[in-house]
Amino acid sequence: MQPVASRPWRRRLGQNAGNLLAQGAPLPNIDKSKPTFGPLGRLFRLQRVVIFALAGLLVFYHTYTLCELYVGSGTDLYGGPSANGHSLFEHTQSILRLAIIVSLVLVAMNRRSALYGMWAAIGALVATHYWAYFFDLPFRFLEGRHPLSYLKGFIIPTVITLLHLSTNSHRNLRGRAA
Repeated sequence: MQPVASRPWRRRLGQNAGNLLAQGAPLPNIDKSKPTFGPLGRLFRLQRVVIFALAGLLVFYHTYTLCELYVGSGTDLYGGPSANGHSLFEHTQSILRLAIIVSLVLVAMNRRSALYGMWAAIGALVATHYWAYFFDLPFRFLEGRHPLSYLKGFIIPTVITLLHLSTNSHRNLRGRAA
């Protein structure tokens, strides 16, 4: 005998129709105007593409910054006459950037726990910017910046988090209904 979900709908409406809800059989979607949220749905795929694109953008930016610092000229962010005296600051930011890269790759792979790592690393990186700003460290990236401008670093992670939680909430709702 075929499982309930694979039998034609007409045959399921017979005398076993009252048991369909108890068995957890899916009901057909008769409203085709609503977007589908399943793993093959357009909205789900669009959300995953946006998450992947934003995470990729941030991974590229932080990888480029690390390469420019250690392989390139080294004057991208920390240029100036006394930049060599703050290697602790540079290494701290480099470790945080590496943590951001790893966590964003895991977020792009749909690991929910990676969101915590992403937020911890990005929050710590923004905190180091405030450290440099309020302790008057002589770095080029501080020139002409308002103290609130460092909060821009939270915009893309917020979008990634909201999209990630939205796609997972649809998956969880689908799992409870089955």
